[in-house]
Amino acid sequence: MPDPATPAGDGPAGLPPPRRLILTRPRAQAQEWVQRMARLGVPCDVLPLLDIAPLDPAPAREAWRRLPAQSLLMFVSPNAVEHFFAARPPGVPWPAGTLAATVGPGSAQALLQQGVPAALLRQPPADASSLDSEHLWPVLASNDWQGRQALMVRGDGGREWLADRLREAGAIVDAISVYRRAAPQLTPPERGVLDRALDAPQSHVWLFSSAEAIDHLPALAGRPVDWSRACAIATHERIAQRAQQLGVGHVVLTRPDADAVAAALQGPWD
Repeated sequence: MPDPATPAGDGPAGLPPPRRLILTRPRAQAQEWVQRMARLGVPCDVLPLLDIAPLDPAPAREAWRRLPAQSLLMFVSPNAVEHFFAARPPGVPWPAGTLAATVGPGSAQALLQQGVPAALLRQPPADASSLDSEHLWPVLASNDWQGRQALMVRGDGGREWLADRLREAGAIVDAISVYRRAAPQLTPPERGVLDRALDAPQSHVWLFSSAEAIDHLPALAGRPVDWSRACAIATHERIAQRAQQLGVGHVVLTRPDADAVAAALQGPWD
């Protein structure tokens, strides 16, 4: 596989080179995705479109103190897992009566790595058509939530859909923000990735995993762009809609896991 920072060469037997996948996840998650895609033979470049920074850890520390009283913690992303567990007091185990829920395989794997027992992990079914709160809720809805406490662990703001369903079921729902999202300051290599992608859209496919991240692209580009020539893979319908609003000419919807992304990348783009 070519080095992630360098353009791909010519393909075998005179075929055109494969399109390079542009990974737009935050830097903390990028290398893991590079490794996943490398195992599948997919050439990648890293261009983070979101910057992630921790917030005051005091709310997370307090949440750890009262964790045994919680029936459910919902983690919106791997960043939520990382920053919540960074505030974990030494030697404190995950309570046996507390469920941990999430929608994405990356977040689920992060929770397992932090020692959350698989038996306490809740996520959408493996064959769910989309990985989101709407497909997680049926997994949780069979529980009795009346009078039970649930905590949403997220960034600075987020959707209230799942919290609203829990409240309707009688749960007492609270939320804490453990990180903030912002537009990134690109490094020179990252700026090079962006310029190459804009100059040769036919040689690249964007992987979008955040609608907010897409909003940062016009300012980062710093020049007029004909997005109708661009191709993208989106990991949720709302993200695909945002890419289409930007003007991206060809958007494919797929699940946020490496195998699904690799399969989508093989689809017709011309």
